[in-house]
Amino acid sequence: MISLVGEAYGENEERLGRPFVGAAGVQLVQLLGDSGLMPLTPYDQSMLHSYWTKGKDPNYIALIWDAHPEFHLTNVFNLHPVRNDLDTLCAPKGEVSPGLPALRPGKYLRDEFRPHLDRLLSELRRVNPSLCIALGNAACWALLGTTGVSKIRGVATYAKAIPTLKVIPTYHPAAILRQWDLRVTTTMDLQKAKRQSAFPEVRRPDRTVFIEPDLADLDWFYEKYISTARRIAIDIETVGDQISCIGFAPSTDIALTVPFIDYRKGGNYWPNLRQEVSAWDWVRRVCMSPPGKVFQNGLFDIHRLWRGYGIRVANCEDDTMLLSHSLHPESLKGLAYLGSIWTDEASWKLEFRHSKTIKKDN
Repeated sequence: MISLVGEAYGENEERLGRPFVGAAGVQLVQLLGDSGLMPLTPYDQSMLHSYWTKGKDPNYIALIWDAHPEFHLTNVFNLHPVRNDLDTLCAPKGEVSPGLPALRPGKYLRDEFRPHLDRLLSELRRVNPSLCIALGNAACWALLGTTGVSKIRGVATYAKAIPTLKVIPTYHPAAILRQWDLRVTTTMDLQKAKRQSAFPEVRRPDRTVFIEPDLADLDWFYEKYISTARRIAIDIETVGDQISCIGFAPSTDIALTVPFIDYRKGGNYWPNLRQEVSAWDWVRRVCMSPPGKVFQNGLFDIHRLWRGYGIRVANCEDDTMLLSHSLHPESLKGLAYLGSIWTDEASWKLEFRHSKTIKKDN
């Protein structure tokens, strides 16, 4: 079973005493259908048609949910906030008991509404879903102890109060009704949820990344991995007008970073000029090697390597940013966003929590 956790009742939900039977519920049904997480049957389609042609009666949406007992629907708050505004449930920090993070900036849940959280957690423990999809900031706040769904969406993690409960955050369907370009991202998050629902634990990819090589390490890495690679992913990081490090990944599970700036060593990673020149020669050798090259926003990287260091890149094949743009021109193109869509990595800014070796950007 999959739990779908929303925010609170709207007008229709309050009238029926059920979550997701209003406009947001219609959008959620369509999102689940488009993602393949809940393929819509002819019966579902007929109920949607009746909803639109017979006065938007929420009972038709309730009938769709009744036909899909594999989904458990609930809210953080089983009530209808005044003006649909969660701020009406909040007070300044000094007026509430401690222990809960802010629900909104500077807004903390009033004590009389805390039983709703206890009810939600008890309900989820009783249902024991294989996966919980947190829809929107309020659900993320209740289950993960944080808000800012745009930064954490798409990444599987465990609920704060129920350590065995796997949660995938994404946007609330009501947010899509206000901002339509969120729809593609939410659909893809739900496609990931479909894959994640097949197993109860949070799985991260196994990767080995070498981050502090010497010259002998570079030669070893070239012979073992680069010389036999079919394609190589390359990514540079910069500080001002200088390249601080360059990453090379000849496969999805092996990578090496060549540092050049290291403030722990006075600014330069390499101990002397001769070794730094040798490291740059190694970079040039890899960039000119026969395997195809893959970049993220490669026009920037390739230009910086050539204009700043005289290094040409041979056999450039693909750019993940441009490929993504060709598929979904309305979506974001940053590497962290693409990682949240296409991989099961932890959120970039949370990566240190899941890594045995920590490398912080300078």
